Amino acid sequence: MSSGKPISTAGQSASEVGLVKLGWISGLFGVRGWVKVFSDTSPRTNILNFPCWHLCLAGEWKEHRLSTGRAQGKGVVALLEGFEDRDQAAALVDAEIAVPRNLLPAIGTDEFYWTDLEGTQVVTLEGVDLGRLESLFSTGSNDVMVVMGERERLIPFIDGTVIDVDLDLQRVTVDWDPEF
Repeated sequence: MSSGKPISTAGQSASEVGLVKLGWISGLFGVRGWVKVFSDTSPRTNILNFPCWHLCLAGEWKEHRLSTGRAQGKGVVALLEGFEDRDQAAALVDAEIAVPRNLLPAIGTDEFYWTDLEGTQVVTLEGVDLGRLESLFSTGSNDVMVVMGERERLIPFIDGTVIDVDLDLQRVTVDWDPEF
C-alpha cells in the first residue's frame, strides 16, 4: 500500500468506507515533521499499533504509513512517512485518523466501539426521544454521550443510566429525566 493513496470519493465518512476513527492529528511537534495525536484508543498509545493510518484530508481518505511514534507527556506524537519537516506536517493538522474495521480487536457481547454508537437515537425508558448520539468522550472515570436534540445533553455512559443498546434498531435506551 502506497502512502497517500485515495481510498474513497470526497465527502464519505469513515464508516461509509469501512473505516473506524481512532483519533485525529491535533497539532505539530517540533520541526522535523512530527505531529501531536489525539487518540481515542485505550490506552492512548494503542493507536501506534497500526502501521498504516487512513487520514481524511480535504474530504478524501488517504492511506499513510506510520514511520514511528511514542507517548509524549499525557499524549502521543507520531511521524508519518513522507513528512520530513514542520511545513509538510502542517497539512495534516485536524485530519481524522482511521483504520479498517477488520484490523480492530474483537469485542465482547456487551462492548461497543464508539463509532458504532454514533448516529443512534437516544430515548428514555418512557420513549421520549432525546436526540441523536453525536459523539462520546472519556472523562477518565466514565464515558459521556453527547446527545443532540432540541438541545445538547451530556449523558454518562454507565450502568444504571444506559439501559439498552440495540444496534439493529440504532437506538440507545437511557434512564434519564428529559428535563435535565
